[in-house]
Amino acid sequence: MTNEQLLEEFQKQGLLNQDAVNKLGREALLSGRSAEELIYTKRLIDDVKVARIKSELLKIPYQKVDIDHFDGALLQLVPEETARTYGAIPITKKDNLLIVGMLHPDDPKSQEALKFIARRDRMNLGVYLVSYGDWQEIVKKYSPYKTEIEAAVQTLNLKTGAGGRPLVKLEETAVVNSEEAPIIRIVARTFTEAVQSGASDIHIEPQENYLRIRFRVDGKLREEAALPLELSQSIISRVKVISNLKIDEARVPQDGRFRAKVFDRSIDFRVSTFPTPLGEKAAIRVLDSVTGLKNFDQLGLIGKNLEIVREGLAKPFGMILITGPTGSGKTTTVYALLQTLNKEGVNILSLEDPIEYFVAGINQSQVRPEIGYDFASGLRQILRQDPDIIMVGEIRDNETAGLAVHAALTGHIVLSTLHTNNAVGVIPRLIDMGVEPFLLPSSLNLMVSQRLVGRLCDGCKKAEVAPAEIQKLIKKSLSDAPRETTSSYEEPYAIYHSAGCVKCQYRGVIGRVAIFEVLKMSSALAEIVNTGPTSQKIFEEAKRQGVTTLRQDGILKALSGMVSLEEVIRETEEA
Repeated sequence: MTNEQLLEEFQKQGLLNQDAVNKLGREALLSGRSAEELIYTKRLIDDVKVARIKSELLKIPYQKVDIDHFDGALLQLVPEETARTYGAIPITKKDNLLIVGMLHPDDPKSQEALKFIARRDRMNLGVYLVSYGDWQEIVKKYSPYKTEIEAAVQTLNLKTGAGGRPLVKLEETAVVNSEEAPIIRIVARTFTEAVQSGASDIHIEPQENYLRIRFRVDGKLREEAALPLELSQSIISRVKVISNLKIDEARVPQDGRFRAKVFDRSIDFRVSTFPTPLGEKAAIRVLDSVTGLKNFDQLGLIGKNLEIVREGLAKPFGMILITGPTGSGKTTTVYALLQTLNKEGVNILSLEDPIEYFVAGINQSQVRPEIGYDFASGLRQILRQDPDIIMVGEIRDNETAGLAVHAALTGHIVLSTLHTNNAVGVIPRLIDMGVEPFLLPSSLNLMVSQRLVGRLCDGCKKAEVAPAEIQKLIKKSLSDAPRETTSSYEEPYAIYHSAGCVKCQYRGVIGRVAIFEVLKMSSALAEIVNTGPTSQKIFEEAKRQGVTTLRQDGILKALSGMVSLEEVIRETEEA
């Protein structure tokens, strides 16, 4: 079944709209990846639903794989290379019958590969269709990260002292490790495991008695491996080599970047080293465009908030500012806006520090303040490049704020980020930065504030009636929310919790979703700005507009089962 046929069927069944079908088709063509993989990675449609639809179309039965009770010995029957190349995994073996699960059972090459394996081992072959998620879970079992790392460490024959922390002779200025292969394998496998786990960051940290490797997954750090401290310098040096950093400089922080092919796709890794008393620490940002670039639905921008944003994007000029604290997903939202505006007939230029993702069709530039190329100077140059749309990574100072406003006034769409607690605080913040109030009504279109919270796992989340004190909190928070947004939820309110399962790797959450607050420049708000704006007056206008606050949007998402109410309350405490 071709990508086009599968996408066409999803469109017929109302699971994808025409725009999504076109984008997925183009991305599949350019990347060489299947539409099914892209849909799974972007979480557009439940993978079991995808498998059931394929099963009906191909007339091949679907089989759910029991991940919890999977027999690891079966992996010896189908080599890992075959499993990855042909999308096939062993499910069970009964006497001389090998039962396999396949992603593409209609593919002649995949069929021949599996038949060859069955004939080689004198077995008959039974075939089921499996979901992409189940296939990926079984493939992970071929190369457990900790097992491989332990094997690589053992080949080094390290000798550690009782204290764990090595003692070196004063005359030794460097420790040279001649056995580089295990180190290279450890580093490479760490990067691969991070991509496979969906990690956003890798932390390699020397501790008092060991070297700790941690991944940040869904916003939370977790330890993945503990290595002998003696490997610290060798591993950091290997990271420096592939990042083109100075190996002999360990006294000051360094920044680098490299690109590698992981699972047949190009992944960018941004590296930062940091000196500590125990040795250098490395923090590596994993920039996977497949998981990092999101559409509005994946972001959590839905309902009335989405309507207001689309209305703002349709205007021919003006600023759209995304606000929130560090780590709240502002840049991801800006990229989503850029992808919506990215058409052949427009010239889009960006100034970023750093460039998070390289996007086809957008002219991206990395600012370098150390040589005088900052946001302000870059913005002056951009205006000579005949832009239609300008993206400024962050408005940090008075000069950049003034230039961004003037760019919006001269017929450009300007997207940027700003640090404020909520959307209401944008206008006072810009005025504090020296922007004349009378310029804002004509230049500022939208103010969007956001926070990130974990998306509950659909496989294990369960509803329960909220306790009495939570019922009161929900009722109070929604008391002044627009009726059209709250009408679907009645007392007693039910909230959701996830206990954890195989699908979410017992974390209870899969990915993160944003909660939003969207305020637009109205005629009434323009009048307030021109006659002496205060936070209270702007807040009252926001209520008149029917703005859903960050907490209200979070509570509504919690009542729908998308997120945890407790996390929403924690993230919106100061909003």
